[in-house]
Amino acid sequence: MPRATFNFPAGFLWGTATAAHQVEGNNVNNDWWAWEQEAGHIHDGDLSGKACDWWGGRWREDFDRAQDGWQNTHRFSVEWSRIQPEPDRWDEAALDRYRQMLLGLRERNITAMVTLHHFTNPMWLAEIGGWENEAVVDLFAAYVGRTVEALKSHCQLWVTINEPNVYMNGAYLGDGFPPGKNDQKTALKVLLNMVKAHAAAYQVIHDLQPDAQVGVAHHWRGFQPANKGPLTGYLSKLHHKAFNDAFAHSLKTGKFDAVMLKADVPQAKDTQDFLGLNYYTRDLIKFDLRKSGALFSDRYYPKDALLSETGFLANDPHGFQEAIKWADKFGLPIYITENGCDDSQDDFRRRYLLEHLQAMWHMLTNNIPIKGYFYWTLVDNFEWERGWSQRFGLWGLDPQTQIRTKRKSVDLYAEICRTNAITSEAVEKFAPEVYDIIYLE
Repeated sequence: MPRATFNFPAGFLWGTATAAHQVEGNNVNNDWWAWEQEAGHIHDGDLSGKACDWWGGRWREDFDRAQDGWQNTHRFSVEWSRIQPEPDRWDEAALDRYRQMLLGLRERNITAMVTLHHFTNPMWLAEIGGWENEAVVDLFAAYVGRTVEALKSHCQLWVTINEPNVYMNGAYLGDGFPPGKNDQKTALKVLLNMVKAHAAAYQVIHDLQPDAQVGVAHHWRGFQPANKGPLTGYLSKLHHKAFNDAFAHSLKTGKFDAVMLKADVPQAKDTQDFLGLNYYTRDLIKFDLRKSGALFSDRYYPKDALLSETGFLANDPHGFQEAIKWADKFGLPIYITENGCDDSQDDFRRRYLLEHLQAMWHMLTNNIPIKGYFYWTLVDNFEWERGWSQRFGLWGLDPQTQIRTKRKSVDLYAEICRTNAITSEAVEKFAPEVYDIIYLE
């Protein structure tokens, strides 16, 4: 039986990622809460409700679980609608609650990374057009300034916006987010406004905290041509440019190019100190005349792909390597700000986790500057339009009783975090069923 240890660099950050609406509960003043109340928007009519009850204080026990699992970093988001519940009112008590969470991480020797926008908007902002209204740029900058001023003593790693491309698709290209629009022109306008808002936020943060590290959590999804046809090849490149490249390249060059909308945004040039990379899977794509609503493209997984229990994603660690290569082109330190899978039975997860971490290790051996890894997620949470139907957590959760259940992956990930390595002993102990996959003879 082959034996080997895959060692990671000294000081590597190992942790988990969460988002406010998905874990806090009772976020009654944002657009997602209102969206949930309308029939037909969420799988099985699910509601976020108490979520993981972090606003009720259960973040403490979940942070204890992270600490017990040897995690040394955690990424969470703050909720704009709590901090600024009305256009002319700031809630200092909410800011203090977030301050207490940051202090809680520090007490547990866990480095914080804070996300300032993770899909949700205050209702008052939604009512004036949300991200369609260019006024959002200054409004977002003001919110960021108030938040960072209050929390900067306890955090140096900031993500301005989580997955702007996913937000655009979800909210403005018919993928189940509020406000539920499906208009390409509006979608690209929203993405451009997010570029401008990030640039403004970047400047605000550095004015307040010169030594801060500021980035964006970019969702990268591979679009592999399913055949050699020229139309399929064109569609693959079109999807890649609009979904993966448009936002990220704007922050490097100051030029926004989403194929059907182009603009100069000089204030956005060089406004990333690190690149946050979210990766889950990649698709095959081909030209299909029947799919006019999807730019005549059909996306699917290979027939032999190993899928998560809901079929939501395919186990594709080679795609992860392609994502990391893409990220490396920007010449910045990289954090894997999300990577994970849905698996209530905790069988698929161990293979997915180990294969992806091994793939990441290979990228590190090629001198790609990856500084940390955040598994999505610490405990099962409310997965947006998919409600409670998907279980991404290392820890299981019954949202009715708030009882947490320890999954086997908790101990596997803890051993990786503790040793800063993937060891053959850990794989043999916690995931013997994937030993031959990790250590190919």
